[in-house]
Amino acid sequence: MSKPLKYPVSALVVLHDSDGHILLIERTAPPDFWQSVTGSKEPGESVADTARREVWEETGIALTDGQLDDWHDSTVYEIYHHWRHRYPPGVFENREHIFSAEIRRDSQIVLSPTEHVRYGWFGWREAAEKVFSPSNKRAIIELAKRRGWLPDKAV
Repeated sequence: MSKPLKYPVSALVVLHDSDGHILLIERTAPPDFWQSVTGSKEPGESVADTARREVWEETGIALTDGQLDDWHDSTVYEIYHHWRHRYPPGVFENREHIFSAEIRRDSQIVLSPTEHVRYGWFGWREAAEKVFSPSNKRAIIELAKRRGWLPDKAV
């Protein structure tokens, strides 16, 4: 049975603690591919519902009401050629909506073994350098500005 095709709208959720640490998860493939929680919208979902579902599926964390911060911001990016088969024919771009949520560093993380191999907490600067996606890097740096972890001119 093949997987259904993805809808080209997704959520990116930067999970962080109160002290400037970012939770990243490493995908099963390719090796050393670190990212924040991300995933595609499913039929009938709002993008915020997608964000909450993906956080649950990828980390085992159920965000409480009011915990998810919707930035009302998004990035459109070109879908890499080797991943286009996951989308309907003729779809070349995805719109990624950005969210964040503060969680405790001692939160129990339960990874999906089919998607991720490990997780780690990283200072925001290291996390921004470690992630593969330019939009993920931008979101981490913007979060650092929003939270006052760095002055606006420091990047």
